[in-house]
Amino acid sequence: MSPTRVLVLNSGSSSVKYQLLDMRGGDRLAVGLVERIGEETSRLKHTPEGGESREWSGAVPDHESALKAVAAELAKDGLGLDSPELAAIGHRVVHGGRRFTEPTVIDDAVLAEIERLIPVAPLHNPANLTGIRTARDLRPDLPQVAVFDTAFHTTMPESAARYAIDVETADAHRIRRYGFHGTSHAYVSRETARLLGRAPEDVNVIVLHLGNGASASAVRGGRCVDTSMGLTPLEGLVMGTRSGDLDPAVIFHLMRVGGMSADEIDTLLNKRSGLIGLCGDNDMREIRRRVDAGDERARLAFDIYIHRLKKYIGAYYAVLGRVDAVVFTAGVGENAAAVREAAVAGLEGLGLAVDGELNAGRGDGARLVSPPDARVAVAVVPTDEEMEIATQTYALVKESGNPA
Repeated sequence: MSPTRVLVLNSGSSSVKYQLLDMRGGDRLAVGLVERIGEETSRLKHTPEGGESREWSGAVPDHESALKAVAAELAKDGLGLDSPELAAIGHRVVHGGRRFTEPTVIDDAVLAEIERLIPVAPLHNPANLTGIRTARDLRPDLPQVAVFDTAFHTTMPESAARYAIDVETADAHRIRRYGFHGTSHAYVSRETARLLGRAPEDVNVIVLHLGNGASASAVRGGRCVDTSMGLTPLEGLVMGTRSGDLDPAVIFHLMRVGGMSADEIDTLLNKRSGLIGLCGDNDMREIRRRVDAGDERARLAFDIYIHRLKKYIGAYYAVLGRVDAVVFTAGVGENAAAVREAAVAGLEGLGLAVDGELNAGRGDGARLVSPPDARVAVAVVPTDEEMEIATQTYALVKESGNPA
């Protein structure tokens, strides 16, 4: 029997998230996380299918050591990297630029292009590259596939992807809107169509991926036509620690009047802004607790968050012309009923509403939270980026004629 397992790796600057999936039935054979790589004490948590989680702490000096530790944990469950049932390793890569519009088998030329894109993704692509190189060293015989966060958004028309700046300057420095969270937007928009009992090409969806990072997309017939993140993941919605949309002149003002350096402003906008900058918390559960207790700073932060979200819903409604569903996903989108309720409040004229009882209920799967007679469905669809990466990886290696 041909191998059917795919190991999905998401390598961050100091962490490696992983899942081992069997594509015959979509079973998760193991999931885990190595965090605080390079620090004095690192931590690994590993959970095999149907088994008890195992955790240990110790020194994990680099990504090579992290992946070897992951391989050792998998081997304890009979799922080691040397297994003949392993078909491929799929890697999340944040930035693929304009070249990578679909999952790609990794070779030296692909690695070089991912490295060339580091200036537009300095926080992410270097870590992704480290994970890829380490995995290639451990299993040089196995297909390694890159699945790009930006790929789903490459279908945006130029009218949505271009910034209104000098064309020659923009092209010389690859300045355009790329978008991110693409694997999530692809998976969720497709699952929303399934929930509605329709084909993806027949459905127009506004996807709201709301986690610590947050992004919106307008998806027409299964293809992205606009998204809120831009050249980097800083643009768009209010996020946990990122500002989202901002008058660019604020940066010049902070340089000239505030005496701040480019690096200081970068840190301000990416790590000390958004919800944490507004009220000191970036956990929506804590913010809602503070709102309910009468905390005015938390209330203002929540109101700003919702105001921006509502603006994007309206904007993407206009872009699409017809909307069949607005769907919430990721940590906040899936779990914060108050956010969903507030985001569509006042939009009844657009056919949007939530049913209080349905919205307050909890469930593990995709579900509708709008009234049965709503003109536009409001849905909650749990995202599954690892499954999307595994699905794209497995399809590619089968299509390319690999023994998998």
